[in-house]
Amino acid sequence: MTEHTVPRHILPVIVLAQLLGTSLWFAVNAVMPDLQRELGWPTSTVGTLTSALQFGFILGTLVFSLLALADRFAPRQVFLVCALAGAGCTVGAWAMVRDQDALMLWRFATGFFLAGIYPVGMKIAAQWYSKGLGGALGFLIGALVLGSASPHALRALGDALPWPTLMLGVAALAALGGVLLYLCTGDPPGAVARVTTLQWRALGTVWTDRKVRSSVLGYFGHMWELYTMWVLVPLILATRLQGTGLSWAAFFVLGAGALGCVAGGLVSQRFGSARVAGSLLGTSGLCCLVAPWLMTAPDALFYAWLVLWGISVAGDSPQFSTLTARNAPPQAVGSVLTLTNSIGFAISIVSILLFVFLAETVPLQQLVPWLAIGPALGLWALRPLVQAERTAAQPGSRKS
Repeated sequence: MTEHTVPRHILPVIVLAQLLGTSLWFAVNAVMPDLQRELGWPTSTVGTLTSALQFGFILGTLVFSLLALADRFAPRQVFLVCALAGAGCTVGAWAMVRDQDALMLWRFATGFFLAGIYPVGMKIAAQWYSKGLGGALGFLIGALVLGSASPHALRALGDALPWPTLMLGVAALAALGGVLLYLCTGDPPGAVARVTTLQWRALGTVWTDRKVRSSVLGYFGHMWELYTMWVLVPLILATRLQGTGLSWAAFFVLGAGALGCVAGGLVSQRFGSARVAGSLLGTSGLCCLVAPWLMTAPDALFYAWLVLWGISVAGDSPQFSTLTARNAPPQAVGSVLTLTNSIGFAISIVSILLFVFLAETVPLQQLVPWLAIGPALGLWALRPLVQAERTAAQPGSRKS
């Protein structure tokens, strides 16, 4: 199927449904300041609840990939069921929000069902866009990055919405996203037939296939940096800002990643996903390395550095997913993407816990440069795909 045969409404529907569905990720984070004031919870509670959701997502992606759920069943049905289940978990969290242990279990379950939303949405996009996938995923993940930054904007808006209304509203939006995707899309013409058996050998291509291994290892280097950077940015901004100003600045820095995703997706149509991913990964790595100098620079340089870091640290994500989806066995794209997400988020948890622990005793200027380990290893792993694109772009070469 070629890109021009895709109905115009498909990409906006997938992007909107993904944004609504993954809003579950941020429901409790956005209302945590209110809960802390009302219930007297310590600041560390938000980290505990976030980790519970992350662990749920890791387990969910592992189960979904090993059972090949997104490849054995219609992806839009999987998306619908998980969006409704995740919405139900958020309602449960709202009903039992004052019981911290119960809230943690509900957030863990929410993370589990998010495994049927985020990676499955990418699988659906890959089904529709056999060409131009980098551009499609640029818009898709760009919307998710903007959603990731939304708690900072909500926090800046203060008490405009009571926390119960916000939590129930997020649950309703997630359910709407599942229904929207199910009703407004279908199986694309020429889609690969769904499998009836587990895809153990196909999952093994994460290591045995040179192209898949290259993109997956590059993605792992990216994940070492991405979420830890998002955690550290408010701490870096707190050296100059506080209160509402800090929240808005954090929103703009992290939200700038959406620009990187969309622009990278468009540029990849001409230069290739591997070269775009490598350029952005290298840029974010350099941003880590120059932190000791720019954290004490004048305001103009300080904020320009953070915005550039925000753009580049997230902008390569759609291209890594594009490369993996393009090179994975067609009948197992959903499972390979989901397994890759599972391992990547596990790496991000290790990185977050390590850097947050070290931040208590190590100055940020000395700590941040060590995030560049991920981009450096990622660039090394990505070399075969970058070289292949450069060779294909040379005059007289045959393009596949």
